[in-house]
Amino acid sequence: MPDSNTTDFTNPSTFILLGIPGLEEAHIWISIPFCTMYTIAVLGNFTILFIVKKEPSLHGPMFYFLCMLAVTDLVMSTSTVPKMLSIFWFNSREISFSACLTQMYFVHSFSTMESGILVAMAFDRYVAICNPLRYSTTLTKPVVAKIGLAVVLRSGILTLPYPFLARRWPYCRTNIIPHSYCGHIAVVNLACADIRISSYYGLFNLFFEIGMDVFFIAVSYILILRAIFRLPTKDARLKTFGTCISHLCAISALYIPDLFSSLTQRFGHNVPLRLRVLIASMYLLMPPMLHPIIYGVRIKQIRGRLIQLFTHKET
Repeated sequence: MPDSNTTDFTNPSTFILLGIPGLEEAHIWISIPFCTMYTIAVLGNFTILFIVKKEPSLHGPMFYFLCMLAVTDLVMSTSTVPKMLSIFWFNSREISFSACLTQMYFVHSFSTMESGILVAMAFDRYVAICNPLRYSTTLTKPVVAKIGLAVVLRSGILTLPYPFLARRWPYCRTNIIPHSYCGHIAVVNLACADIRISSYYGLFNLFFEIGMDVFFIAVSYILILRAIFRLPTKDARLKTFGTCISHLCAISALYIPDLFSSLTQRFGHNVPLRLRVLIASMYLLMPPMLHPIIYGVRIKQIRGRLIQLFTHKET
């Protein structure tokens, strides 16, 4: 390849995001569910934050972790969805190289942060069920703050190599990203270099962080179930296990689409590109939309406060 062509896209000033490749004609229609889901996610998570802030009885460890999850959901979805909608509505496909790498960092950092918060919530359920008498002395405000800081630092530090590795590769073929946002693999696949370091690190991150989180959650629930089965009556077992249902639903809402999306991006070469991109894009909206619905419906304190707010407004 001639030198002139080789240097055209080396550290390009802009990338071009295609949206959902192969479904450009349907972008307007695709934007309707995307916009609806994003609106629900924003309103739902802000409502959770508002209720917890205003209600003193909710100022406890479980609800602090829930607020962390709500903030993470808001940042993760807001870092991508407005740009997606601008592509769908206005065909605004350009994104600067630096903005693309920043978006990459936010997407992967905050999705990992969500996983870490779910581990913290599993620990909260473990202490509440297995050591209820020590709950208030174990999960104090300083301890909750330290757990939150550890989750932020872990995801922030382990995600840093993504943009740094992506920046060092030469992009001499094209600057067109066949995706709706700047995902790590979608960007580095454009490089005209051996990107095995980026690919291997991405897999390591996926299986190390998510694998470790799933392991700790599994251990927590094994201990929780053991404690539940020791309870004397069936009603007590069901009532105690019911406090874990919302957390288990939140875990499913995050991990199932995350694992499916990550594996199809790397190994699903037989899956049509438009379907892979659509799944990856939906993944960024599903957990932020579902989490406030799950907790709003399942946690009676939040549900009661919501009913009270709407009742007051009507009267």
